[in-house]
Amino acid sequence: MSEPYSIRFESTLRASPERVWEWITSVEGISAEMRPFFRMTIPKHMQSLADVRVEPGTRMFRSYVFLFGFLPIDYSDMTLVKLTPGVGFVEQSPMGSMKLWRHERYIAPCDSEPDSVLLVDQLTFQPRMARGLVGWFIRRVFTHRHKVLRENLNGS
Repeated sequence: MSEPYSIRFESTLRASPERVWEWITSVEGISAEMRPFFRMTIPKHMQSLADVRVEPGTRMFRSYVFLFGFLPIDYSDMTLVKLTPGVGFVEQSPMGSMKLWRHERYIAPCDSEPDSVLLVDQLTFQPRMARGLVGWFIRRVFTHRHKVLRENLNGS
């Protein structure tokens, strides 16, 4: 059996921790990061993570994943195993395409730039098939996500 991928992404953002938290927990922010690669369904009433009852380890809702916004390719039973408001979360969601999907996202102080924060995404995942292709694609998606973060949160 192949080992899971473990990939880390970091971005220094010239924004307050509150602004970054607002972005990373809002449907608008998450959707902007995912475009054009993915669109994910969410409950109609949901505008941010604050609109969903979070019980660690319990599925919040099922999200269907659409490649390039229209091609249904997967589902994710959105599950947070840890939530620290204002700091970060650990999502470990059962998915159709993955034996394992774990996404840790947190905001940390930036020692080199006191007016900035560091946003870290740590991914651990194990695709059910097409391991090399999926690994490459996830890297591309998160490289893009961090580019969008920097474009939208630097100086805001």
